[in-house]
Amino acid sequence: MSDSLKPLRGRIDALDRRLVKLLSARARLAQHIGRLKEGAAYRPEREAQVLRGIVAANRGPLPDSALARLFTEIMSACRALEDSMTAAYLGPEGTFSQEAAVKHFGGHTAFAPCGSIDEVFRRVETGGVGYGVVPVENSTEGAIGRTLDLLLATPARVCGEVMLPIRQCLMARSGRLGAIRKVYSHAQSLSQCQQWLARNLPQAGRIAVVSNAEAARLAARERGVAAIGPRSAAALYGLKLLARNIEDEAKNTTRFLVIAEHDTAPSGRDKTSLVMSTRNVPGAMHELLTPLAVNQVSMTRLESRPSRTGLWEYVFYVDVEGHQQDPNVARALAELKQKASFLKILGSYPAAVA
Repeated sequence: MSDSLKPLRGRIDALDRRLVKLLSARARLAQHIGRLKEGAAYRPEREAQVLRGIVAANRGPLPDSALARLFTEIMSACRALEDSMTAAYLGPEGTFSQEAAVKHFGGHTAFAPCGSIDEVFRRVETGGVGYGVVPVENSTEGAIGRTLDLLLATPARVCGEVMLPIRQCLMARSGRLGAIRKVYSHAQSLSQCQQWLARNLPQAGRIAVVSNAEAARLAARERGVAAIGPRSAAALYGLKLLARNIEDEAKNTTRFLVIAEHDTAPSGRDKTSLVMSTRNVPGAMHELLTPLAVNQVSMTRLESRPSRTGLWEYVFYVDVEGHQQDPNVARALAELKQKASFLKILGSYPAAVA
């Protein structure tokens, strides 16, 4: 080791020891707070406020996303000292849904992989788990219809959101791209990578399966076969990464919702999701959206979906900025209740931080 490195590494070691002491002090405070407060250890609004404060204080060189993930894990470890909790997600292991659940809750949470989106909702509704993580829309492929349908019917509340950049990887037993004759993946992942596949594996067959994890499992059993999915699936099933970031859209992102049995208090930067319907008369939709404009409530998403109650009848899923307890949002919602033929508030929750 050169003489110039020794003092620098010594300073790093000293900082590490200070970090350990500070983290231990933080954990003891979290334990004390856990004994004083009532209810669940997980408070979405408080954790969102902590992460926003960390990001606001960041001056580099670590990116905001790295610090957010680091402090999510710190809060997850401290939360585990207060109470145990379980979050369900659309499984199996090795899927993007698992990555979203870990990103949101941290690795010190117990997770329950489920075989379907319906099962995630059912586990939350029956109290089998405290929380559920479900995909709701993808920036390339659009809305997840089954999630929207279940949100309409469930008594569960939306208490959080996760924005997960989708980084697709090609993986196989063999390290040679030229040996690949078939590619397994979920239908959405195949669609998100079709240009890359056309350029690099034009002769390979594309076979849709129920999940990216199932694709990786099949690729681990067969030669000349590859799978598309998250990097974590390669490690889980012992596959080699042949190519990374093969998605056609570099900003490809999936949005997930966190559901629970309880509402979430305001965090200072929130969203509110609702679903509504209107009479099938001229100008009805304009009239329905007017309360949002009058009360200066910004709408960030509008999605229509067949109501399943009658021919050519639709419900509209809307996301707005702000919490339902905010005065302007509360006024808008009160006016909407007077104008809509049906209105259900799905929940207010902290906007995703990073």
